[in-house]
Amino acid sequence: QEWKNTFATWDPRDFCNVSKVVLPMDSYWSPPIFILERVNGHTSNLENMVVMHNGSFNLTQTFQVTLTCSLMILKFPFDTQTCNLSIGSFLYPVTDLIMKTRRTPAEMMNDSHSYFLTDGEWKFTNLSIIEYLEELNDEKFSVITYMISMERRPTLYVLNLILPTCSLYLLDMAVLFGPSSLEEKVSLQIAIILGSSMLAVILNDILPTSSNKPPIIGTH
Repeated sequence: QEWKNTFATWDPRDFCNVSKVVLPMDSYWSPPIFILERVNGHTSNLENMVVMHNGSFNLTQTFQVTLTCSLMILKFPFDTQTCNLSIGSFLYPVTDLIMKTRRTPAEMMNDSHSYFLTDGEWKFTNLSIIEYLEELNDEKFSVITYMISMERRPTLYVLNLILPTCSLYLLDMAVLFGPSSLEEKVSLQIAIILGSSMLAVILNDILPTSSNKPPIIGTH
């Protein structure tokens, strides 16, 4: 966060060329920031701000939070999800506090790629920023929303779920139209049914449940 306070200025020549100082957060006013989709989390212990001689305040706070996000898993595991992170201050209306972004979405995207070092299940695909006014109790408040798009990497699900399922279906067709005897067909069909049941149990454990529409792979 960065803002200016015209009452906190000085001439560095009068104070041994000191152009900036580091002070605790409670020394000056700082804008209270809330994350609308936040469920839980905690902040870091770095509660200091940098004050420049021209009245510019710079505050960096690190948050580790859990956010709510509405998932659309109809195309699982080939799905792309978009989650919002909305930042606002509902103590000061827009007449007192206006929030603006300092960096462009492209710059934020580059920072996200540099911070996201693990090669996990998700990868960032897009980041967009929306600045708007939220009306509450006949007052308008400034809000900034970061729309984060993430694409699921389906390789693990294809190897461990889709390919075995397709193999079982092909084996089922081969047994049904094969020249084997009735006893052999029945035993193979029982084995195929047991394998399909095991895959159904595994599928039920790994499928996300926070969606109104179930995934196509789960219904078929």
